[in-house]
Amino acid sequence: MSSARLELEADIVALLEAQDRPIEETARELIVLELYREGQLSGGRAAELLHVSREDFIRFAGERGIPYFQFDSDELRREADASESL
Repeated sequence: MSSARLELEADIVALLEAQDRPIEETARELIVLELYREGQLSGGRAAELLHVSREDFIRFAGERGIPYFQFDSDELRREADASESL
């Protein structure tokens, strides 16, 4: 495993410390969630990186307002059409 050193402003450190959890754990979660939200990580890979099951990741992301299924309007329409034909 490789590591990186990250310097953060005191205000950011204070916000992370307010989570009552290790800063590294909170920062890892935030980074993974953002990469997932941006579409750079799959849900499965995000779950692996956070050492949780895919089901737990789906719940975790949803509790933070990040939907597991991220469709644009065309994809959503195709999914709805496909489900109607079943």
